[in-house]
Amino acid sequence: MDTPFMTIDALLVGTPVPFRDGDYSAIAKTPVAGPVQITWDGFVGNQVADPIHHGGWDKAIHLYPQDHYAWWRDRKPGQPLLDAPGAFGENIASRGMTEHQICLGDRFTLGSAIVEVSHGRQPCWKLDHRFAARDVMATIVKTARCGLYFRVIEQGEAQAGGVMTLIERPLPDWSIARVFELLIGGGHKKDPSAVLTLASTPVLAEAWRERARKLAA
Repeated sequence: MDTPFMTIDALLVGTPVPFRDGDYSAIAKTPVAGPVQITWDGFVGNQVADPIHHGGWDKAIHLYPQDHYAWWRDRKPGQPLLDAPGAFGENIASRGMTEHQICLGDRFTLGSAIVEVSHGRQPCWKLDHRFAARDVMATIVKTARCGLYFRVIEQGEAQAGGVMTLIERPLPDWSIARVFELLIGGGHKKDPSAVLTLASTPVLAEAWRERARKLAA
């Protein structure tokens, strides 16, 4: 059986800039040329504007599959953000696996670092504002084309053009798409026992465990 892997189109970082009505955001990221240092906080040179909702151990690195870009371009023709990686504020622009093939707790190599899938990305209003559209967030909720977050297990460095190889899969039944649909997409009503299981799954990010506890109640 072949080992699953993803190729890296780009590694991206951003810093907070004015966004809307006095808000700042680092959602606009640019590709890095050459190696990127990876620490417990994520990529060196990457910052967040809202540390309450972004960054931290469970949200150190954000990946968005480039596999979705053609689908988005069909729905947003002429949208220049979709001409290059970074449209969704991702740190890793990857190709080869999506939320349906990537599972909670999966560990991947990332250059000389090791990263672990902690949860999916919950979309917010900033994506609608960035795309100048009112339906991007809602479309992500409906389709689970959400992207995901990693925590850093071993620090190191990586660069674009490399490969992320799956090295551990402790929870093969829990794809990120399934977790997202249960906790964000409204699926909790159909499978309350699964939500209860997620509430006590340690590898799931604390914020989503708390969400699962509330939905289970």
